Amino acid sequence: MITTSLIAILTGVGFIAGVVDAIAGGGGLLVLPALLLSGIDPVSALATNKLQGSFGTGSATLTYARHGHIDFEKSKLMIATTFVAACMGVLAVAYAPTALLSAPMPILLIGMAIYFALSPKLSADDVHARTTLTKYSCTAAPAIGFYDGIFGPGAGSFYLLGFVTLLGYGVLRASAHTKLLNFTSNMASLLVFALSGKILWPLGLALGAGQFFGAQVASRLAIKNVV
Repeated sequence: MITTSLIAILTGVGFIAGVVDAIAGGGGLLVLPALLLSGIDPVSALATNKLQGSFGTGSATLTYARHGHIDFEKSKLMIATTFVAACMGVLAVAYAPTALLSAPMPILLIGMAIYFALSPKLSADDVHARTTLTKYSCTAAPAIGFYDGIFGPGAGSFYLLGFVTLLGYGVLRASAHTKLLNFTSNMASLLVFALSGKILWPLGLALGAGQFFGAQVASRLAIKNVV
């Protein structure tokens, strides 16, 4: 049951998740458990999470773009491949039996939490790339996009680590392009979930409002502290 207190709580959760997402990703690790604890079925939780995540990633992408940290021309291919892969990921989950999602989800969330706790510290400086942008756009980017569509939590951190370890981006440049791809996969997922009618709009919009302002605060701080 959707109540005023639940909406207020989730707005606060969304703000915190927006701060986390704008810098390194992983805000879904806060939002998804909050939705599941509210008694929402796994598919609706994933769908609603995509709605709120679009606010945060869109807000952060806009801020990074305004400060000139995103190269949209060079990002066209990976935007396209990520979008298509995320749509495929959602199609794989939207029609799956609910029981198949509810069973592995707690295990996946615990695994992602352990992963973030053990992640190495990232550098602010650009280094030598281990692969080309074209190869990255055809392999890692769509692979993470598919994961974002079928599950999602931690996708932002996977994008970030990919940009840093494979393309040699410094953490600010990597964060900016991470938000671009995260927003792309979120919008693709949101489109497919909206067509399937699985989104709980009141909760998603409440989370999204918190996400938007949290992302604005965090992305501005990230730019100020690195530039």
